[in-house]
Amino acid sequence: MAGMEGRSTDVRAPLPEDGEPAATPAARGLARHLPGIGLLTRYRRAWLPKDLAAGLALCAILVPVGMGYAEASGLPAIHGLYATIVPLVAYALFGPSRIMVLGPDSTLAAVIAVLILPMAGGSVERAIALAGALALLSGACSLAIGLAGLGQAADLLSKPIRIGFMNAIALTVLVGQLPKLLGFRVDADTLPAQVVDIAAGIGAGRTNLAALALGLASLAVILLLRRYRQRWPGVLIAVAAATAVSAALDLAHTAQVAVVGVLPQGLPAFALPAVGAADLWRLLPGAVIIAMLSFADTSVLSRALAQRGRYPVSQNQEMIALGAANLATGLFQGFSISSSNSRTLVAEAAGARTQMSGLIGALAIVVLLVAAPGLLASLPGAVLGAVVIAACLSFADVAGMRQLLRQRRSEFALSVASFVGVALIGVIEGIVIAIGLSMLILVWNVWHPHFAVLVRLAGAKGYHDLGRHPEGRRIPGLVLFRWDAQLFFANAEIFRDAVLAAAAAAPTPTRQVVIVADAIADIDLTAADALIALHEDLARQGIALRFAGLKGQVRDRLARYGTLATLGTDVFAPTVGRAVALYRAAYGVDAGAP
Repeated sequence: MAGMEGRSTDVRAPLPEDGEPAATPAARGLARHLPGIGLLTRYRRAWLPKDLAAGLALCAILVPVGMGYAEASGLPAIHGLYATIVPLVAYALFGPSRIMVLGPDSTLAAVIAVLILPMAGGSVERAIALAGALALLSGACSLAIGLAGLGQAADLLSKPIRIGFMNAIALTVLVGQLPKLLGFRVDADTLPAQVVDIAAGIGAGRTNLAALALGLASLAVILLLRRYRQRWPGVLIAVAAATAVSAALDLAHTAQVAVVGVLPQGLPAFALPAVGAADLWRLLPGAVIIAMLSFADTSVLSRALAQRGRYPVSQNQEMIALGAANLATGLFQGFSISSSNSRTLVAEAAGARTQMSGLIGALAIVVLLVAAPGLLASLPGAVLGAVVIAACLSFADVAGMRQLLRQRRSEFALSVASFVGVALIGVIEGIVIAIGLSMLILVWNVWHPHFAVLVRLAGAKGYHDLGRHPEGRRIPGLVLFRWDAQLFFANAEIFRDAVLAAAAAAPTPTRQVVIVADAIADIDLTAADALIALHEDLARQGIALRFAGLKGQVRDRLARYGTLATLGTDVFAPTVGRAVALYRAAYGVDAGAP
Protein backbone atom coordinates (compact mmCIF):
# COMPACT_ATOMS: atom_id res chain seq x y z
CA MET A 1 0.00 0.00 0.00
CA ALA A 2 1.10 3.53 -0.68
CA GLY A 3 2.96 5.10 2.18
CA MET A 4 3.63 1.81 3.97
CA GLU A 5 6.68 0.53 2.16
CA GLY A 6 9.12 2.58 4.15
CA ARG A 7 8.13 0.95 7.42
CA SER A 8 7.54 -2.59 6.15
CA THR A 9 10.29 -4.02 8.34
CA ASP A 10 8.62 -2.59 11.42
CA VAL A 11 5.05 -3.41 10.50
CA ARG A 12 5.47 -6.83 8.94
CA ALA A 13 8.11 -8.44 11.11
CA PRO A 14 6.85 -11.59 12.83
CA LEU A 15 7.56 -10.17 16.26
CA PRO A 16 9.80 -7.33 17.54
CA GLU A 17 13.50 -7.64 17.18
CA ASP A 18 13.95 -8.04 20.95
CA GLY A 19 12.98 -11.66 20.40
CA GLU A 20 10.19 -14.07 21.21
CA PRO A 21 10.45 -15.97 24.48
CA ALA A 22 11.15 -19.67 24.22
CA ALA A 23 7.99 -21.73 24.46
CA THR A 24 7.55 -24.07 27.42
CA PRO A 25 6.22 -27.61 26.84
CA ALA A 26 2.83 -26.53 28.19
CA ALA A 27 2.77 -23.52 25.83
CA ARG A 28 3.64 -25.76 22.90
CA GLY A 29 0.71 -28.00 23.78
CA LEU A 30 -1.61 -25.02 23.96
CA ALA A 31 -0.27 -23.72 20.64
CA ARG A 32 -1.46 -26.84 18.85
CA HIS A 33 -5.09 -26.47 19.91
CA LEU A 34 -5.38 -22.86 21.14
CA PRO A 35 -2.72 -20.94 19.20
CA GLY A 36 -3.82 -17.60 20.61
CA ILE A 37 -3.43 -18.67 24.21
CA GLY A 38 -0.14 -20.32 23.33
CA LEU A 39 1.17 -17.01 22.04
CA LEU A 40 -0.34 -14.90 24.82
CA THR A 41 1.36 -17.08 27.45
CA ARG A 42 4.63 -15.76 25.97
CA TYR A 43 3.41 -12.19 25.67
CA ARG A 44 5.98 -9.46 26.30
CA ARG A 45 5.24 -6.07 27.80
CA ALA A 46 7.20 -4.40 24.99
CA TRP A 47 4.58 -5.50 22.47
CA LEU A 48 1.67 -3.84 24.31
CA PRO A 49 2.03 -0.23 23.02
CA LYS A 50 1.68 -1.28 19.39
CA ASP A 51 -1.11 -3.76 20.12
CA LEU A 52 -2.91 -1.05 22.11
CA ALA A 53 -2.61 1.50 19.30
CA ALA A 54 -3.75 -1.06 16.75
CA GLY A 55 -6.71 -2.10 18.88
CA LEU A 56 -7.94 1.47 19.30
CA ALA A 57 -7.48 2.14 15.58
CA LEU A 58 -9.48 -1.00 14.88
CA CYS A 59 -12.32 0.10 17.15
CA ALA A 60 -12.73 3.32 15.18
CA ILE A 61 -13.31 1.27 12.01
CA LEU A 62 -15.10 -1.74 13.48
CA VAL A 63 -18.02 0.20 14.94
CA PRO A 64 -19.42 1.91 11.81
CA VAL A 65 -18.54 -1.01 9.54
CA GLY A 66 -20.15 -3.56 11.84
CA MET A 67 -23.31 -1.49 12.18
CA GLY A 68 -23.52 -0.95 8.41
CA TYR A 69 -23.10 -4.64 7.59
CA ALA A 70 -25.73 -5.56 10.18
CA GLU A 71 -28.28 -3.34 8.46
CA ALA A 72 -27.20 -4.73 5.08
CA SER A 73 -27.97 -8.18 6.52
CA GLY A 74 -31.48 -7.04 7.47
CA LEU A 75 -30.73 -6.77 11.19
CA PRO A 76 -30.63 -3.91 13.72
CA ALA A 77 -27.29 -2.09 13.75
CA ILE A 78 -26.46 -3.12 17.33
CA HIS A 79 -26.14 -6.76 16.26
CA GLY A 80 -23.23 -5.78 14.04
CA LEU A 81 -21.35 -4.79 17.19
CA TYR A 82 -22.29 -8.05 18.88
CA ALA A 83 -21.00 -9.88 15.78
CA THR A 84 -17.75 -7.92 16.11
CA ILE A 85 -16.97 -8.29 19.81
CA VAL A 86 -17.52 -12.03 20.19
CA PRO A 87 -15.61 -13.25 17.08
CA LEU A 88 -12.60 -11.10 17.96
CA VAL A 89 -12.40 -12.81 21.35
CA ALA A 90 -12.96 -16.30 19.88
CA TYR A 91 -10.34 -15.84 17.17
CA ALA A 92 -7.85 -14.53 19.72
CA LEU A 93 -8.10 -17.95 21.37
CA PHE A 94 -8.34 -20.30 18.39
CA GLY A 95 -6.85 -18.38 15.47
CA PRO A 96 -3.42 -19.33 14.11
CA SER A 97 -2.78 -15.95 12.47
CA ARG A 98 -1.32 -13.32 14.78
CA ILE A 99 -3.13 -10.27 13.45
CA MET A 100 -6.15 -11.57 11.54
CA VAL A 101 -9.32 -9.54 12.14
CA LEU A 102 -12.69 -11.28 11.95
CA GLY A 103 -16.10 -9.67 11.91
CA PRO A 104 -19.16 -8.82 9.79
CA ASP A 105 -18.44 -9.06 6.09
CA SER A 106 -19.93 -7.19 3.15
CA THR A 107 -19.95 -10.33 0.99
CA LEU A 108 -21.79 -12.38 3.56
CA ALA A 109 -24.24 -9.57 4.35
CA ALA A 110 -26.16 -10.10 1.12
CA VAL A 111 -26.07 -13.88 1.55
CA ILE A 112 -27.47 -13.59 5.06
CA ALA A 113 -30.18 -11.14 3.98
CA VAL A 114 -31.25 -13.31 1.05
CA LEU A 115 -31.46 -16.37 3.31
CA ILE A 116 -33.17 -15.00 6.41
CA LEU A 117 -35.42 -12.14 5.31
CA PRO A 118 -37.87 -14.24 3.25
CA MET A 119 -38.12 -16.65 6.19
CA ALA A 120 -38.52 -13.87 8.77
CA GLY A 121 -41.75 -12.55 7.26
CA GLY A 122 -41.06 -8.99 8.43
CA SER A 123 -40.38 -9.94 12.06
CA VAL A 124 -37.16 -8.41 13.40
CA GLU A 125 -37.03 -10.86 16.30
CA ARG A 126 -37.34 -13.83 13.96
CA ALA A 127 -34.67 -12.39 11.64
CA ILE A 128 -32.30 -12.11 14.61
CA ALA A 129 -33.00 -15.72 15.62
CA LEU A 130 -32.55 -17.00 12.06
CA ALA A 131 -29.27 -15.09 11.68
CA GLY A 132 -28.01 -16.61 14.91
CA ALA A 133 -29.03 -20.09 13.79
CA LEU A 134 -27.30 -19.54 10.44
CA ALA A 135 -24.12 -18.54 12.28
CA LEU A 136 -24.31 -21.69 14.40
CA LEU A 137 -24.78 -23.88 11.33
CA SER A 138 -21.99 -22.22 9.34
CA GLY A 139 -19.76 -22.44 12.40
CA ALA A 140 -20.51 -26.14 12.79
CA CYS A 141 -19.73 -26.71 9.09
CA SER A 142 -16.42 -24.85 9.39
CA LEU A 143 -15.51 -26.72 12.56
CA ALA A 144 -16.33 -30.10 11.03
CA ILE A 145 -14.29 -29.36 7.92
CA GLY A 146 -11.33 -28.21 9.98
CA LEU A 147 -11.42 -31.17 12.38
CA ALA A 148 -11.71 -33.58 9.45
CA GLY A 149 -8.71 -31.97 7.76
CA LEU A 150 -10.75 -31.02 4.70
CA GLY A 151 -9.61 -27.42 4.45
CA GLN A 152 -9.26 -27.73 0.68
CA ALA A 153 -13.06 -28.04 0.31
CA ALA A 154 -13.20 -24.35 -0.53
CA ASP A 155 -11.33 -25.15 -3.76
CA LEU A 156 -14.72 -26.18 -5.21
CA LEU A 157 -15.32 -22.45 -5.59
CA SER A 158 -13.05 -21.88 -8.56
CA LYS A 159 -11.79 -18.44 -9.60
CA PRO A 160 -14.48 -17.88 -12.28
CA ILE A 161 -17.23 -18.88 -9.86
CA ARG A 162 -15.87 -16.59 -7.18
CA ILE A 163 -15.47 -13.63 -9.56
CA GLY A 164 -19.03 -14.02 -10.78
CA PHE A 165 -20.29 -14.50 -7.24
CA MET A 166 -18.45 -11.45 -5.90
CA ASN A 167 -19.74 -9.23 -8.69
CA ALA A 168 -23.30 -10.46 -8.16
CA ILE A 169 -23.02 -9.88 -4.42
CA ALA A 170 -21.56 -6.41 -5.00
CA LEU A 171 -24.49 -5.53 -7.27
CA THR A 172 -27.04 -7.06 -4.90
CA VAL A 173 -25.68 -5.23 -1.84
CA LEU A 174 -25.28 -1.96 -3.74
CA VAL A 175 -28.87 -2.02 -4.97
CA GLY A 176 -30.05 -3.04 -1.51
CA GLN A 177 -28.32 -0.01 0.05
CA LEU A 178 -29.56 2.52 -2.51
CA PRO A 179 -32.92 3.07 -0.73
CA LYS A 180 -31.03 3.87 2.47
CA LEU A 181 -28.91 6.35 0.54
CA LEU A 182 -32.04 7.87 -1.01
CA GLY A 183 -33.82 8.09 2.31
CA PHE A 184 -36.76 5.72 1.80
CA ARG A 185 -37.60 2.05 2.23
CA VAL A 186 -38.49 -0.68 -0.23
CA ASP A 187 -39.92 -4.06 0.74
CA ALA A 188 -38.96 -6.12 -2.32
CA ASP A 189 -36.73 -9.16 -1.80
CA THR A 190 -35.38 -9.93 -5.27
CA LEU A 191 -32.93 -7.79 -7.20
CA PRO A 192 -35.26 -7.04 -10.17
CA ALA A 193 -38.12 -6.14 -7.84
CA GLN A 194 -35.85 -3.88 -5.79
CA VAL A 195 -34.75 -2.03 -8.93
CA VAL A 196 -38.38 -1.51 -9.94
CA ASP A 197 -39.37 -0.26 -6.46
CA ILE A 198 -36.38 2.09 -6.26
CA ALA A 199 -37.23 3.59 -9.65
CA ALA A 200 -40.86 3.96 -8.54
CA GLY A 201 -39.79 5.65 -5.29
CA ILE A 202 -37.59 8.13 -7.13
CA GLY A 203 -40.38 8.81 -9.63
CA ALA A 204 -42.85 9.42 -6.82
CA GLY A 205 -40.58 12.02 -5.24
CA ARG A 206 -39.83 10.01 -2.08
CA THR A 207 -36.12 10.84 -2.12
CA ASN A 208 -34.90 12.59 1.04
CA LEU A 209 -32.45 15.15 -0.32
CA ALA A 210 -30.72 15.71 3.02
CA ALA A 211 -30.08 11.98 3.47
CA LEU A 212 -28.92 11.70 -0.14
CA ALA A 213 -26.52 14.64 0.26
CA LEU A 214 -25.01 13.21 3.44
CA GLY A 215 -24.73 9.75 1.92
CA LEU A 216 -23.11 10.92 -1.31
CA ALA A 217 -20.73 13.23 0.55
CA SER A 218 -19.70 10.39 2.87
CA LEU A 219 -19.22 8.03 -0.07
CA ALA A 220 -17.07 10.61 -1.84
CA VAL A 221 -14.91 11.12 1.26
CA ILE A 222 -14.37 7.38 1.71
CA LEU A 223 -13.53 6.76 -1.96
CA LEU A 224 -11.29 9.82 -2.37
CA LEU A 225 -9.30 9.10 0.79
CA ARG A 226 -9.01 5.44 -0.21
CA ARG A 227 -7.49 6.52 -3.51
CA TYR A 228 -5.31 9.45 -2.49
CA ARG A 229 -4.69 9.09 1.27
CA GLN A 230 -4.76 5.38 1.98
CA ARG A 231 -3.39 5.73 5.50
CA TRP A 232 -6.17 8.12 6.53
CA PRO A 233 -9.21 6.48 8.20
CA GLY A 234 -11.74 7.45 5.54
CA VAL A 235 -14.66 5.56 7.08
CA LEU A 236 -14.04 7.09 10.51
CA ILE A 237 -13.71 10.60 9.10
CA ALA A 238 -16.90 10.29 7.05
CA VAL A 239 -18.91 8.82 9.94
CA ALA A 240 -17.66 11.36 12.49
CA ALA A 241 -18.30 14.33 10.20
CA ALA A 242 -21.76 13.15 9.13
CA THR A 243 -22.76 12.41 12.73
CA ALA A 244 -21.60 15.87 13.83
CA VAL A 245 -23.53 17.59 11.03
CA SER A 246 -26.63 15.52 11.72
CA ALA A 247 -26.52 16.31 15.42
CA ALA A 248 -25.80 20.01 14.94
CA LEU A 249 -28.67 20.49 12.49
CA ASP A 250 -30.96 18.00 14.23
CA LEU A 251 -31.64 16.40 10.84
CA ALA A 252 -33.65 13.57 12.38
CA HIS A 253 -36.40 16.12 13.14
CA THR A 254 -35.82 19.01 10.76
CA ALA A 255 -35.35 16.88 7.63
CA GLN A 256 -36.74 13.48 8.72
CA VAL A 257 -33.36 11.82 8.13
CA ALA A 258 -33.31 8.27 9.52
CA VAL A 259 -30.62 7.90 12.20
CA VAL A 260 -29.24 4.99 14.21
CA GLY A 261 -30.56 6.24 17.54
CA VAL A 262 -29.31 5.34 20.99
CA LEU A 263 -27.84 1.85 21.08
CA PRO A 264 -29.00 -0.65 23.70
CA GLN A 265 -26.76 -0.30 26.71
CA GLY A 266 -24.80 -3.32 27.85
CA LEU A 267 -23.26 -6.49 26.45
CA PRO A 268 -24.77 -9.17 24.21
CA ALA A 269 -26.60 -11.81 26.18
CA PHE A 270 -26.30 -15.55 25.69
CA ALA A 271 -29.33 -16.74 23.74
CA LEU A 272 -29.95 -20.00 21.90
CA PRO A 273 -31.76 -19.02 18.66
CA ALA A 274 -35.42 -20.00 18.84
CA VAL A 275 -35.89 -21.73 15.50
CA GLY A 276 -37.38 -25.06 14.48
CA ALA A 277 -35.89 -28.07 12.73
CA ALA A 278 -37.56 -27.06 9.45
CA ASP A 279 -35.81 -23.69 9.61
CA LEU A 280 -32.45 -25.36 10.20
CA TRP A 281 -32.89 -27.59 7.15
CA ARG A 282 -33.73 -24.57 4.99
CA LEU A 283 -30.68 -22.70 6.29
CA LEU A 284 -28.22 -25.59 6.02
CA PRO A 285 -27.27 -25.23 2.31
CA GLY A 286 -26.63 -21.52 2.87
CA ALA A 287 -24.52 -22.33 5.91
CA VAL A 288 -22.32 -24.64 3.84
CA ILE A 289 -21.86 -21.92 1.22
CA ILE A 290 -21.02 -19.35 3.90
CA ALA A 291 -18.47 -21.72 5.45
CA MET A 292 -16.76 -22.27 2.10
CA LEU A 293 -16.80 -18.60 1.14
CA SER A 294 -15.48 -17.54 4.53
CA PHE A 295 -12.68 -20.06 4.43
CA ALA A 296 -11.76 -19.25 0.84
CA ASP A 297 -11.26 -15.59 1.76
CA THR A 298 -9.65 -16.32 5.13
CA SER A 299 -7.17 -18.86 3.78
CA VAL A 300 -5.86 -16.42 1.16
CA LEU A 301 -5.41 -13.66 3.74
CA SER A 302 -3.97 -16.06 6.30
CA ARG A 303 -1.33 -17.35 3.87
CA ALA A 304 -0.35 -13.80 2.92
CA LEU A 305 0.03 -12.74 6.57
CA ALA A 306 2.00 -15.87 7.45
CA GLN A 307 4.33 -15.34 4.51
CA ARG A 308 4.97 -11.72 5.44
CA GLY A 309 5.33 -12.55 9.13
CA ARG A 310 7.45 -15.66 8.45
CA TYR A 311 5.49 -18.01 10.71
CA PRO A 312 3.65 -21.27 9.91
CA VAL A 313 -0.13 -21.35 9.73
CA SER A 314 -2.50 -24.32 9.52
CA GLN A 315 -5.43 -23.95 7.13
CA ASN A 316 -7.38 -26.58 9.06
CA GLN A 317 -6.81 -24.59 12.26
CA GLU A 318 -8.11 -21.52 10.41
CA MET A 319 -11.28 -23.47 9.67
CA ILE A 320 -11.56 -24.47 13.32
CA ALA A 321 -11.07 -20.85 14.39
CA LEU A 322 -13.71 -19.67 11.92
CA GLY A 323 -16.06 -22.33 13.24
CA ALA A 324 -15.48 -21.34 16.86
CA ALA A 325 -15.98 -17.65 16.07
CA ASN A 326 -19.25 -18.29 14.23
CA LEU A 327 -20.53 -20.62 16.94
CA ALA A 328 -19.75 -17.98 19.55
CA THR A 329 -21.40 -15.12 17.69
CA GLY A 330 -24.45 -17.27 16.96
CA LEU A 331 -24.92 -17.81 20.70
CA PHE A 332 -24.57 -14.10 21.53
CA GLN A 333 -27.08 -12.50 19.14
CA GLY A 334 -24.65 -12.05 16.26
CA PHE A 335 -24.58 -13.37 12.70
CA SER A 336 -22.18 -15.14 10.36
CA ILE A 337 -18.75 -13.52 10.05
CA SER A 338 -15.55 -13.89 8.08
CA SER A 339 -12.11 -12.36 7.86
CA SER A 340 -11.63 -8.78 6.68
CA ASN A 341 -8.81 -7.70 4.40
CA SER A 342 -9.34 -3.99 5.03
CA ARG A 343 -9.61 -4.21 8.83
CA THR A 344 -6.67 -6.60 9.02
CA LEU A 345 -4.60 -4.12 7.01
CA VAL A 346 -5.62 -1.38 9.44
CA ALA A 347 -4.32 -3.50 12.30
CA GLU A 348 -1.14 -4.30 10.40
CA ALA A 349 -0.50 -0.68 9.46
CA ALA A 350 -1.02 0.36 13.09
CA GLY A 351 1.73 -2.07 14.12
CA ALA A 352 -0.32 -4.93 15.61
CA ARG A 353 1.88 -7.70 16.93
CA THR A 354 -0.47 -10.34 18.31
CA GLN A 355 -4.12 -11.25 18.83
CA MET A 356 -4.07 -8.85 21.78
CA SER A 357 -4.87 -6.05 19.31
CA GLY A 358 -8.17 -7.74 18.50
CA LEU A 359 -8.97 -8.19 22.18
CA ILE A 360 -8.28 -4.51 22.81
CA GLY A 361 -10.54 -3.55 19.89
CA ALA A 362 -13.32 -5.73 21.31
CA LEU A 363 -12.85 -4.21 24.78
CA ALA A 364 -13.07 -0.69 23.35
CA ILE A 365 -16.44 -1.53 21.74
CA VAL A 366 -17.62 -2.96 25.06
CA VAL A 367 -16.72 0.32 26.77
CA LEU A 368 -18.70 2.19 24.09
CA LEU A 369 -21.79 0.06 24.66
CA VAL A 370 -21.59 0.30 28.46
CA ALA A 371 -20.47 3.89 28.94
CA ALA A 372 -21.58 5.82 25.83
CA PRO A 373 -24.38 4.04 23.93
CA GLY A 374 -25.72 7.40 22.69
CA LEU A 375 -22.45 8.51 21.08
CA LEU A 376 -23.62 7.55 17.58
CA ALA A 377 -27.31 8.29 18.07
CA SER A 378 -27.29 10.96 15.33
CA LEU A 379 -25.44 8.82 12.77
CA PRO A 380 -27.59 8.86 9.59
CA GLY A 381 -28.56 5.52 8.11
CA ALA A 382 -27.61 6.91 4.69
CA VAL A 383 -24.01 7.13 5.86
CA LEU A 384 -24.00 3.49 6.91
CA GLY A 385 -25.35 2.72 3.45
CA ALA A 386 -22.44 4.69 1.96
CA VAL A 387 -19.97 2.65 4.05
CA VAL A 388 -21.40 -0.60 2.68
CA ILE A 389 -21.55 0.69 -0.90
CA ALA A 390 -17.89 1.72 -0.68
CA ALA A 391 -17.04 -1.81 0.44
CA CYS A 392 -19.01 -3.25 -2.50
CA LEU A 393 -17.10 -1.11 -4.96
CA SER A 394 -13.83 -2.36 -3.49
CA PHE A 395 -14.51 -6.07 -3.97
CA ALA A 396 -16.39 -5.93 -7.27
CA ASP A 397 -14.11 -7.34 -9.97
CA VAL A 398 -15.29 -6.24 -13.40
CA ALA A 399 -11.69 -6.27 -14.64
CA GLY A 400 -11.47 -9.93 -13.64
CA MET A 401 -14.47 -10.73 -15.83
CA ARG A 402 -12.86 -8.95 -18.79
CA GLN A 403 -9.64 -10.86 -18.20
CA LEU A 404 -11.51 -14.17 -18.20
CA LEU A 405 -13.13 -13.21 -21.51
CA ARG A 406 -9.70 -12.58 -23.03
CA GLN A 407 -8.04 -15.64 -21.55
CA ARG A 408 -10.64 -18.42 -21.76
CA ARG A 409 -14.22 -18.00 -22.89
CA SER A 410 -15.49 -21.18 -21.26
CA GLU A 411 -14.41 -19.87 -17.85
CA PHE A 412 -15.90 -16.47 -18.64
CA ALA A 413 -19.20 -18.22 -19.41
CA LEU A 414 -18.94 -20.04 -16.07
CA SER A 415 -18.38 -16.72 -14.30
CA VAL A 416 -21.37 -15.17 -16.08
CA ALA A 417 -23.50 -18.16 -15.07
CA SER A 418 -22.44 -17.64 -11.46
CA PHE A 419 -23.22 -13.92 -11.69
CA VAL A 420 -26.63 -14.36 -13.29
CA GLY A 421 -27.60 -17.26 -11.03
CA VAL A 422 -26.68 -15.45 -7.81
CA ALA A 423 -28.10 -12.07 -8.87
CA LEU A 424 -31.37 -13.22 -10.43
CA ILE A 425 -32.17 -16.66 -9.01
CA GLY A 426 -30.63 -16.75 -5.54
CA VAL A 427 -27.33 -17.10 -3.75
CA ILE A 428 -27.59 -20.82 -3.03
CA GLU A 429 -29.17 -21.69 -6.36
CA GLY A 430 -26.62 -19.60 -8.26
CA ILE A 431 -23.64 -21.18 -6.51
CA VAL A 432 -25.05 -24.69 -6.98
CA ILE A 433 -25.66 -24.01 -10.67
CA ALA A 434 -22.13 -22.63 -11.12
CA ILE A 435 -20.50 -25.54 -9.28
CA GLY A 436 -22.63 -27.98 -11.29
CA LEU A 437 -21.51 -26.35 -14.55
CA SER A 438 -17.92 -26.44 -13.33
CA MET A 439 -18.21 -30.16 -12.66
CA LEU A 440 -19.74 -30.70 -16.11
CA ILE A 441 -16.83 -28.89 -17.73
CA LEU A 442 -14.41 -30.99 -15.70
CA VAL A 443 -16.17 -34.20 -16.73
CA TRP A 444 -16.24 -33.10 -20.37
CA ASN A 445 -12.51 -32.31 -20.34
CA VAL A 446 -11.69 -35.71 -18.86
CA TRP A 447 -14.20 -37.40 -21.14
CA HIS A 448 -12.70 -35.78 -24.25
CA PRO A 449 -9.05 -35.19 -23.33
CA HIS A 450 -6.28 -34.01 -25.59
CA PHE A 451 -4.31 -36.66 -27.46
CA ALA A 452 -1.60 -36.44 -30.08
CA VAL A 453 0.58 -38.35 -32.50
CA LEU A 454 4.23 -37.55 -31.81
CA VAL A 455 6.96 -36.73 -34.33
CA ARG A 456 10.60 -35.67 -34.39
CA LEU A 457 11.69 -32.13 -35.18
CA ALA A 458 14.95 -31.19 -36.82
CA GLY A 459 17.34 -29.71 -34.28
CA ALA A 460 15.03 -30.36 -31.32
CA LYS A 461 15.21 -33.01 -28.63
CA GLY A 462 12.33 -35.31 -27.76
CA TYR A 463 9.06 -35.92 -29.55
CA HIS A 464 6.42 -33.33 -30.36
CA ASP A 465 2.73 -32.98 -31.23
CA LEU A 466 2.11 -33.55 -34.96
CA GLY A 467 -0.91 -31.24 -34.79
CA ARG A 468 1.33 -28.34 -33.78
CA HIS A 469 4.24 -29.36 -35.99
CA PRO A 470 2.95 -30.81 -39.29
CA GLU A 471 6.49 -30.51 -40.68
CA GLY A 472 7.70 -33.12 -38.18
CA ARG A 473 9.22 -36.44 -39.28
CA ARG A 474 7.63 -39.78 -38.47
CA ILE A 475 9.43 -43.07 -37.97
CA PRO A 476 8.31 -45.49 -40.72
CA GLY A 477 5.86 -48.09 -39.42
CA LEU A 478 5.69 -46.61 -35.90
CA VAL A 479 2.86 -44.58 -34.39
CA LEU A 480 3.65 -42.77 -31.15
CA PHE A 481 0.25 -41.98 -29.61
CA ARG A 482 0.12 -39.78 -26.49
CA TRP A 483 -2.99 -39.75 -24.27
CA ASP A 484 -3.17 -36.79 -21.86
CA ALA A 485 -5.58 -38.06 -19.19
CA GLN A 486 -6.50 -41.06 -17.12
CA LEU A 487 -8.31 -43.92 -18.83
CA PHE A 488 -11.73 -44.70 -17.41
CA PHE A 489 -15.16 -45.92 -18.45
CA ALA A 490 -16.30 -42.64 -20.05
CA ASN A 491 -13.35 -42.15 -22.41
CA ALA A 492 -12.18 -45.73 -22.99
CA GLU A 493 -13.96 -46.12 -26.34
CA ILE A 494 -12.86 -42.65 -27.46
CA PHE A 495 -9.29 -43.71 -26.69
CA ARG A 496 -9.66 -46.98 -28.61
CA ASP A 497 -11.17 -45.29 -31.68
CA ALA A 498 -8.51 -42.54 -31.65
CA VAL A 499 -5.65 -45.07 -31.57
CA LEU A 500 -7.14 -47.10 -34.41
CA ALA A 501 -7.68 -43.92 -36.45
CA ALA A 502 -4.09 -42.81 -35.86
CA ALA A 503 -2.76 -46.21 -36.98
CA ALA A 504 -4.92 -46.12 -40.11
CA ALA A 505 -3.88 -42.53 -40.97
CA ALA A 506 -0.12 -43.20 -40.83
CA PRO A 507 1.68 -42.40 -44.12
CA THR A 508 3.40 -45.80 -44.11
CA PRO A 509 1.92 -49.19 -43.11
CA THR A 510 1.82 -49.35 -39.34
CA ARG A 511 3.72 -52.16 -37.67
CA GLN A 512 3.65 -50.94 -34.06
CA VAL A 513 1.68 -48.49 -31.92
CA VAL A 514 3.33 -47.14 -28.77
CA ILE A 515 0.99 -45.55 -26.21
CA VAL A 516 2.90 -42.69 -24.59
CA ALA A 517 1.34 -43.08 -21.17
CA ASP A 518 3.15 -40.65 -18.85
CA ALA A 519 -0.11 -38.77 -18.17
CA ILE A 520 -2.21 -41.88 -17.52
CA ALA A 521 -2.48 -41.95 -13.73
CA ASP A 522 -5.20 -44.59 -13.53
CA ILE A 523 -6.97 -47.23 -15.61
CA ASP A 524 -10.28 -48.69 -14.46
CA LEU A 525 -11.77 -52.08 -15.36
CA THR A 526 -13.78 -50.75 -18.30
CA ALA A 527 -10.68 -49.10 -19.76
CA ALA A 528 -8.66 -52.29 -19.17
CA ASP A 529 -11.23 -54.20 -21.23
CA ALA A 530 -10.90 -51.53 -23.93
CA LEU A 531 -7.12 -52.08 -23.96
CA ILE A 532 -7.66 -55.79 -24.57
CA ALA A 533 -10.12 -55.00 -27.38
CA LEU A 534 -7.61 -52.54 -28.86
CA HIS A 535 -4.83 -55.12 -28.65
CA GLU A 536 -7.01 -57.64 -30.50
CA ASP A 537 -8.09 -55.09 -33.14
CA LEU A 538 -4.47 -54.16 -33.84
CA ALA A 539 -3.28 -57.77 -33.80
CA ARG A 540 -5.77 -58.67 -36.53
CA GLN A 541 -4.07 -56.01 -38.67
CA GLY A 542 -0.61 -57.29 -37.79
CA ILE A 543 0.16 -54.32 -35.53
CA ALA A 544 1.86 -54.70 -32.15
CA LEU A 545 0.74 -52.65 -29.12
CA ARG A 546 3.38 -51.25 -26.74
CA PHE A 547 3.52 -48.71 -23.90
CA ALA A 548 6.06 -46.06 -22.88
CA GLY A 549 6.23 -44.33 -19.51
CA LEU A 550 3.31 -46.15 -17.91
CA LYS A 551 3.51 -45.68 -14.14
CA GLY A 552 4.35 -48.66 -11.98
CA GLN A 553 1.17 -48.52 -9.93
CA VAL A 554 -0.92 -48.53 -13.10
CA ARG A 555 0.98 -51.58 -14.38
CA ASP A 556 0.34 -53.27 -11.05
CA ARG A 557 -3.35 -52.55 -11.42
CA LEU A 558 -3.41 -54.07 -14.90
CA ALA A 559 -1.68 -57.13 -13.48
CA ARG A 560 -4.39 -57.48 -10.80
CA TYR A 561 -7.08 -57.13 -13.44
CA GLY A 562 -5.47 -59.97 -15.42
CA THR A 563 -5.07 -57.67 -18.42
CA LEU A 564 -1.36 -58.45 -18.81
CA ALA A 565 -2.19 -62.09 -19.51
CA THR A 566 -3.44 -60.82 -22.88
CA LEU A 567 -1.23 -57.79 -23.48
CA GLY A 568 1.96 -59.48 -22.27
CA THR A 569 4.44 -58.41 -19.63
CA ASP A 570 7.21 -57.34 -21.99
CA VAL A 571 5.32 -54.55 -23.73
CA PHE A 572 6.47 -51.71 -21.46
CA ALA A 573 9.35 -49.29 -21.97
CA PRO A 574 10.38 -46.70 -19.38
CA THR A 575 10.61 -43.84 -21.89
CA VAL A 576 9.59 -42.95 -25.43
CA GLY A 577 13.23 -42.94 -26.49
CA ARG A 578 13.70 -46.50 -25.20
CA ALA A 579 10.48 -47.64 -26.93
CA VAL A 580 11.74 -46.19 -30.23
CA ALA A 581 15.11 -47.88 -29.81
CA LEU A 582 13.42 -51.24 -29.17
CA TYR A 583 11.25 -50.76 -32.26
CA ARG A 584 14.25 -49.95 -34.46
CA ALA A 585 16.07 -53.02 -33.20
CA ALA A 586 13.06 -55.32 -33.63
CA TYR A 587 12.19 -54.20 -37.17
CA GLY A 588 15.65 -53.31 -38.44
CA VAL A 589 14.84 -49.64 -38.98
CA ASP A 590 18.04 -47.62 -39.46
CA ALA A 591 18.79 -45.33 -36.51
CA GLY A 592 19.52 -42.56 -38.99
CA ALA A 593 16.07 -42.84 -40.56
CA PRO A 594 13.48 -40.21 -39.60
